[in-house]
Amino acid sequence: MKNVLIKKLGSTTFDRINAFVDLDSKDTFVVDTTSVFNIENHVDYCNSIVNIARINNIRFINKFFEKVNAKLNYGDTFVFCVETFSARRNRKKVYKIPFLRKLYAAFEFVFLRIFPKVKGLKTLYFIVTRGRNRILSKAEALGRVSSCGFEIRDYFRSDSVMFVIASKVKEPAFDMSPSYGPLYAMPRLGKNGKMIKVYKFRTMHPYAEYLQEYMIKMHGYADTGKPANDFRVTPWGKFLRKYWLDELPQLINVLKGEMKLVGVRPISKSYSNDIPLDLQKNRVQFKPGCIPPYVSLDRKGSVESVLQAEREYLQEKVSNPYTTDSKYFFSAIFNIIFKNKRSA
Repeated sequence: MKNVLIKKLGSTTFDRINAFVDLDSKDTFVVDTTSVFNIENHVDYCNSIVNIARINNIRFINKFFEKVNAKLNYGDTFVFCVETFSARRNRKKVYKIPFLRKLYAAFEFVFLRIFPKVKGLKTLYFIVTRGRNRILSKAEALGRVSSCGFEIRDYFRSDSVMFVIASKVKEPAFDMSPSYGPLYAMPRLGKNGKMIKVYKFRTMHPYAEYLQEYMIKMHGYADTGKPANDFRVTPWGKFLRKYWLDELPQLINVLKGEMKLVGVRPISKSYSNDIPLDLQKNRVQFKPGCIPPYVSLDRKGSVESVLQAEREYLQEKVSNPYTTDSKYFFSAIFNIIFKNKRSA
């Protein structure tokens, strides 16, 4: 088996995986399959499952991951590989032709990304492709395996694929309605600590929300208060974020009475746990807002500046509860229009 795998994977890749999994052990189950049937019916006891077939060719990826999860005990290891979108572009010659690459990229995006998510077109997509050669970003591949109860331990590139090494840490989320569409509802802390769904235009790859803790654990926060080195954000997402266009759907939350136009940012529970305790307590006394105080006060987007601006806003809000929001709203509009204030 060792010699076969070295020939199949190459010695460098073999050694990298073997550092986490004993590939020559009888307790390691090595497969080259895209069928969940082979996992369900051919895997007995093992403490590691290694699949060297690309998950791009698995029709129901999460079902496959969930079945792997069921076959392993907590702490056991799962290794798989994926051809990411960037690797796919490097492999296909058409992406090296200046004019055609844009047309082909648009075709692939529409047919391979949109068709599978639209009722009616989804059937046509699977008839033509049989669920093979799916386009997957690194963020989606890592997010999917995280949603299925695994913790990412390592990942690395080998030729045209990326290998992922993960450990079972919990049961799968069994997410039956993942967010693929342009509108995304984020769980955020509202007034009195109540969890609300804050609407935004999608700026990240699908399943990116399952990588939040992993990103913070690996890279921490950037000066802006957002996860550093965040590969989950799409190219168009960066544009939408810069001009606050991704936050326009928050007006839905305003109409629902969950948010207001001006106020502290709606943040996740994990991020709230990382800010000073006094600010945690004070900010949940009010509804979060679409326009954060640092914009109104023309401050930098660093964590310290944002938190200090929130402190000043909250203090003024307590002293002047009826006029503070109007003052901050018009100051923000002025800074955006005349001072070219942009999102952090």
